[in-house]
Amino acid sequence: MTNLNNALSTRLDQLTVNGHRQLLCGGLKGIEKESLRISKDGFIAQTPHPKALGSALTHPYITTDYSEALIELITPPFADVKDTLGYLRNIHQFVYEHLDNEILLGASMPCGINGDESIPIAEYGSSNIGRMKHVYRHGLWHRYGRTMQSIAGIHFNYSVPEALWPVLHKAENSQLNLEQFTAGAYFGLIRNFQRMGWLILYLFGASPAICKSFFNSRPELMAQFEEFDNGTLYHPYATSLRMSDIGYKSKNQANLKIDYNSIDGYVSSLSAAINTPYPEYEKIGTLVDGQYRQLNSNILQIENEFYSTIRPKQITESGEKPTLALKRRGVRYIEMRSLDLDLFNPIGIDEDKARFIEALLLTCLLQDSPKTSDQEHRINNANQLAVAHFGRKPGLELDQGQRKIPLQDWAGEILEIMQPVCAILDQDDAEKPYSSALGKQQLLVDNPDLTASARILEQMAQLWQPFARFAFNASVEHEQYFKLNKLDEVKTQQFNEMAAESLAKQQEIENKEQIPFDDFLKCYFSQS
Repeated sequence: MTNLNNALSTRLDQLTVNGHRQLLCGGLKGIEKESLRISKDGFIAQTPHPKALGSALTHPYITTDYSEALIELITPPFADVKDTLGYLRNIHQFVYEHLDNEILLGASMPCGINGDESIPIAEYGSSNIGRMKHVYRHGLWHRYGRTMQSIAGIHFNYSVPEALWPVLHKAENSQLNLEQFTAGAYFGLIRNFQRMGWLILYLFGASPAICKSFFNSRPELMAQFEEFDNGTLYHPYATSLRMSDIGYKSKNQANLKIDYNSIDGYVSSLSAAINTPYPEYEKIGTLVDGQYRQLNSNILQIENEFYSTIRPKQITESGEKPTLALKRRGVRYIEMRSLDLDLFNPIGIDEDKARFIEALLLTCLLQDSPKTSDQEHRINNANQLAVAHFGRKPGLELDQGQRKIPLQDWAGEILEIMQPVCAILDQDDAEKPYSSALGKQQLLVDNPDLTASARILEQMAQLWQPFARFAFNASVEHEQYFKLNKLDEVKTQQFNEMAAESLAKQQEIENKEQIPFDDFLKCYFSQS
């Protein structure tokens, strides 16, 4: 970490000498938060996405993920994370006004699942784009099962302040044009996060236990866990089983070699996976008895099927493939995907977490970021799995490539090199919110019992409650919070108008003449 620390100091020194340190501040932060709708008896909701919330196809901020019951709440990006979290709270308030005898599960790992068939696949209407989204989800069912797809998490979207790019570009005397330089720097950020991102699981992982019902469709996986009680399995030192190999993992994806060393390599390797047939999926079939089982029988149906802890993103135009958007217009922002829902918070995330994540991502950007080899990629994955399953285990060591290092020591090194970044982000704020957030995480590094994963297991044991009951009770408390803190009339009217506009927009799309669905898919996949 010494070389990386020196590289970080050099970049910060350059910004300081030129009076540009303040350009690190004000990057845009947005949040996407998934939550499973459940009934008051604790089971996954079988009802459609509430119409009062608008169209899941066209609403910009309220949609669904895999399941009709897996709601997804999306904020616009804001420079001040307080605004981001405030908007997320407002969406929750509006949603809770329209949940009929249902609540949002506050945990990442699903409860109240009774086999795959109990999980309704999301519906998006009769248009070709709506059908494509539904068929894609059918493909995920046939490939991985529905239960895995009902896991919920938070995606933290971050874009570097635009004014910073030309300054860094000039300071490094780059021969690349600004767009190429920006993309390369974002991929450097991604590679460093892949090296250090296990820290998010340790600090904020909140899924150390799983309901036994989660394994109804995959009972063979239960043997690797200990029994907490009759309804719960766990690992005593787990942090985030959501991010472990019982979650979004599959044999074919484990063997994928997606290139994060350049934007061209990333687009090329991901596109190859989308265009390469996979024998096991060919057995499923694509169009069977006139019904689509999946979009295609390739390793990946589309880009979103590839699970990664962090993604480069570009805003797509209607019907545009994400890889083409990246190829045409470069990287706009990154999507960090490894954050569990905070069961102790009604909106699933708090200000300290958000500030810490922003500072960590900026630190990853400013550090030197060597190209990643296949061996280092395997090491990064192994470190993540070790922390997911055993992150609080005393003496746990992680692999830095050249040496093994105790988790606490490495975490301390990362927090140390984040200090100057946090100091800059604090600007003139007397409360020093970023440095304060950093200090709070140091307490968790020093004492694993303070982490959310440890607190969940401790409280379950004290209350003699299985995970399902503990998660349900916490979710009821969230519901009560929103009943006591309702959305004001002005914002309610704004959300009502957005809902109505989204329903009208879906109707407009469906009223347009549609080409045959087969032709629509051919056109979509032939984009180049």
